[in-house]
Parts: sequence; structure tokens; C-alpha cells
Amino acid sequence: MSAPNRNVLWGRALADELVRGGVDAVVVSPGSRSTPLVTAVSEHDELTVYSVLDERSAAYFALGRARRSGEVTPLICTSGTAAANYHPAVIEADRGRVPLLLLTADRPPELRDSGANQTVDQEKLYGDAVRWYMDLPEPEAEERKLRSLRTTVGRALAAATGTPAGPVHLNCPFRKPLEPTPRPGDVPADLDPLAAAGRDGGRPFVSTTTGVPQLDRADLSEVAEGLSVGRGLIVAGPADPPGVDAQALTALAHATGFPILADPLSGLRFGGHTRVTTTVGGYDGYLDPRVTDDWPVPDAILRVGASPTSKRLRNYLARTDARQFVVDPAGAWREAEFRASDLVVADPARLAARLAEVVGGPDAPDWRERWAAADRVHRDVVADATTDGQGGYFEGAVLADVADLAPEPATLVVSNSNPVRDADRYMPPTPAGYTVLGNRGASGIDGVTSTALGAGSATTDDLTLVIGDLSYYHDGNGLLSALRCGVDATIVLIDNDGGGIFHRLPIESFDPPFTEAFRTPHGLDFEPTADLYDLGYTAVDDREAFRDAYAASVGSDGTDVIEVRTNPEASQRTRERLVEATVAELSE
Repeated sequence: MSAPNRNVLWGRALADELVRGGVDAVVVSPGSRSTPLVTAVSEHDELTVYSVLDERSAAYFALGRARRSGEVTPLICTSGTAAANYHPAVIEADRGRVPLLLLTADRPPELRDSGANQTVDQEKLYGDAVRWYMDLPEPEAEERKLRSLRTTVGRALAAATGTPAGPVHLNCPFRKPLEPTPRPGDVPADLDPLAAAGRDGGRPFVSTTTGVPQLDRADLSEVAEGLSVGRGLIVAGPADPPGVDAQALTALAHATGFPILADPLSGLRFGGHTRVTTTVGGYDGYLDPRVTDDWPVPDAILRVGASPTSKRLRNYLARTDARQFVVDPAGAWREAEFRASDLVVADPARLAARLAEVVGGPDAPDWRERWAAADRVHRDVVADATTDGQGGYFEGAVLADVADLAPEPATLVVSNSNPVRDADRYMPPTPAGYTVLGNRGASGIDGVTSTALGAGSATTDDLTLVIGDLSYYHDGNGLLSALRCGVDATIVLIDNDGGGIFHRLPIESFDPPFTEAFRTPHGLDFEPTADLYDLGYTAVDDREAFRDAYAASVGSDGTDVIEVRTNPEASQRTRERLVEATVAELSE
């Protein structure tokens, strides 16, 4: 591998090792200090480079791509505050177990703490939010250093996809010249080809082999005995990338006879398995003590994934004295009510498949039917709730209509705040081929548009984003990626003019400060954002118009924004009314 100078050699070796490690795409933002890295990935034929101008949006774009694919997506930025703008997405990647590789260019070590321009302390910038950190040595055309660089890249990719997966940070100092300017003698002609060009056959310099955590036979038997009961539940929270093995969980549901309570982000709410399992999705609309106090109590509960989105479900699980098995391959504690009795450190899919072969117990068809019947009642109650009681379009019905109309296969990204909660309550389990994603690691409302567009870049699925107006405002810069990165999407913008979710909280009764400090009506007109970023735009305020606009958007090329104008207070009162109606029906 020849190169005009040591920085070019260093960048090319790093890019080459990324490809050897399975990376196929990199997200970059413009800057001078990162020139050797950006040049190297841009000239590599096996890498797709997505250029995103705003580093915060770039990090969320990479997050979305990695969340959808389950594969590492590297990021490259220049020195200074550029790297700091990655931090919100790094936090989400940490909590959401999303594999990212952060390559932050830096000034030479002697310029740190010297007042030099665009120089900040980038060492361990992200604290313990990363799985591994390394400050790379300065580039040098020296064989041992090049072997070290290639080894470090391989270790970084392995750490990002380990258990648990997450972000890894490599800080990359460079001194000038940063461009591919020839410097005679900078790269020896007789440099060891192994160090310079890597191993033969396109193999990684270092391959990491990791096992999957699983129980021995004695421990497996103990868990199986605990689950060999008549009344039990499988609770599937938001899944970690690359997603859950629906076949394994379905096999366990069949073997135990347990219903599956499937979060919309679990990977189990939608798919063909729902035809052959009791898959429950309406629980957030009826798990009220007025209903469940008269139900038999479960004897055992198996929990996989992160903590469920539904507060009502979490509270129901906290009220039961059932033995609760929390399964986590990393051995992390993901149950904030502290009622779980057993932490099972094992791969959920492999554990479920093995348990399905050995678990046994009395069948409880009445128990399954109780949950299925409750879900049917909930579905019947909400089926006709398309308006908000004041003639406007009910926000929950928007999510139900998206679930009804989205083509298959589709990737649906739902924003935090009300959209994900409405998805949980109003998107029923169906056999549809949907992948539903959201940023529930830290549950922020920033970077959601970029996350969705990044996810869209990783799949040929139709892409729909359902987002609130404040989230849309937060990541306005991210809209540029639709055109710049060639991603088609339908963006359903639920505009209730501010923080509608605060109508769910007691602070609603205290005004002031409710309106100005929490509700925060902004009065923004979002139509100009479509003009700015060359997007299609339609504004609707009723169901028929939305369904027409949505069908037209998913049936055409390009990215469209469908702004749905709603009344937040009226929608919240409708949510409450539907819960009361469902509870009353089930209480009878």
C-alpha cells in the first residue's frame, strides 16, 4: 500500500480494516482535521459514505442505521465541539445498545491545554457511555504502529458489537499536512506489506470470536421448573439491535401456553407469528386495578428486552407477587420497580429455544382467553374513536391508521413523547411485516428525524416516521439528509402546537406555569421547512384527508411531510375516555 504521506497511509489502513471487519457505510461531517479519515473512506470502493453537515444529526443518522441493521456504523468528525455534538446520540446508543464507532479527529498532543484554536480535551470525552476508548498514536509509517492500528480497529468493532453492544470511541490525532500532499521519504518503499496492506484474502487483521451466554443444564432445569405453571406471561419490552428471534419466543409461548405481551418496539407486536400465538397489545388501555384485581394472579413471568413502554404494564407487574425472570445477556438490571425475583444471564433467543424443549406444566386456556378477550374489548372500544370529542382528528387514531395503511414490508419509526405511547396503545398486533423502531434508551425527543432517515438508509423497506412538532423542531437540520443521503420517507408530523404530553401530568392543573413553561405553544408554521429541504408537503386535520395523503405518499417516490393538526387537550381527554370505557366494559 503506497501513500504520499504518513497521514494518508494511516487513514487508508484504518478504512481498509473497517471494510475487512464488515463495515459497509460511514457517516461523515465536514471539517479540516478529519481530512485523512474522510479522504480514505471516500476513496474506498466498498464503503458508502453519507455526508451529514450537522454533527448532532450525523450521529443520530448513524444511530438509526445501526439500530435498523444491527451492524456497526462509524462516524467521522473534526476536532473541537464537533465531537461534543455526538454526545446525545452516544448516550442513546449506550442505553439502547446500538453499535457505533466514533472516530474523532484531534490536534497533536502538544497542542492540548495550550490555547490552540479548535482544541478541546477529547480524551474520554463520553465518559462511561462508551464500551471502550482508545487515544490512537500519531500516524507514523512504522510497522509496529500500523499493526497496532489495525488491531485496534478490529478490537473496536468487536467491542461495539459485544454483549452489550454500544458505542466505541477512538480519538485520532493528526498533524499537518492533512491532505494527500506528497512528502518524499515519509513512507518507506520497503514497508512490511502485512502492516501496510493487511492480511491476504481480505481477512481482518484480528478476528474476535465471542460466545453466547447460556445456562448449564442444572440452571436451565431450575428456570424451566419455575415456568412450568398454568398461568404465566411472556413480557417483551423494546428489543436490542438487531432484534428478537420471533421464532424462538413463539416456540416458548406454545410450550408454556403463556400469552405474549408485546411492546410495539419488541419485534413481536407484528409478524406472522401473531397468527399462532396469543399476542397482546392493548394492555395499556385496560391494565387498571379495577379490572385486574378480579383476575387470577400470574404464577410466573418471563421478561425479555428493555423495560416496557407502558407505565400501566410496569405497574401491573409491580403489583404481582409472581416469580419474575428478567432475561438479559449482559446481566444488566432493567426492571425499575424492583419486583423481579430472578436475573437470568443468557441470550434470550437461545434460552427460549432450549426452554421450549423442556418446560412443562398444566395448560390454562382460560388464562389465555382472558387476555385475548380483554384485547378484543379494547380493540372494539377504540375502533370508532377517530375524533377527539370536539370534531378534530384524534392523535391515537393517526397511529392506528398508519398501522392499517403502511405497505409491507415497512420500517416505522415512532418518536418519543406521545407518538410511542399511542403506538403502544392503538397499534394492535397483526401479521403485517413491520419493523417498529424508537429511541427508548434515554427517551429523548432530539435527533428523531435523523434516526429515522438513518434507519431508512439501511433497508429497502418503505419508511414512515411519526413525530411530534417539538421533536420535528429539535431536529430540523436532519431533514437535509432525506435529499442529501437519498432516503425516501413519509413523515407524519402530529402538530399540536407544543408539549401535548404534559396534559397527561398533574402540572396541567397549575396554570401558570403550565402553558408557558410546559405546554409551550410555539405557533410555528412548518410548511416552509418543506420548501427549504425540497420535500412534499400536505396539511390535514381530519381522518379521511390523512388517509388519502398517506396512501398517496407511500405510493410515490421522494419524501413527503404530512402535517396533522390536532388539539392536544382534546386528544388527551379522548385517551382518558377510552380507558374508562374499556375498564367499564371489562369490569362488568
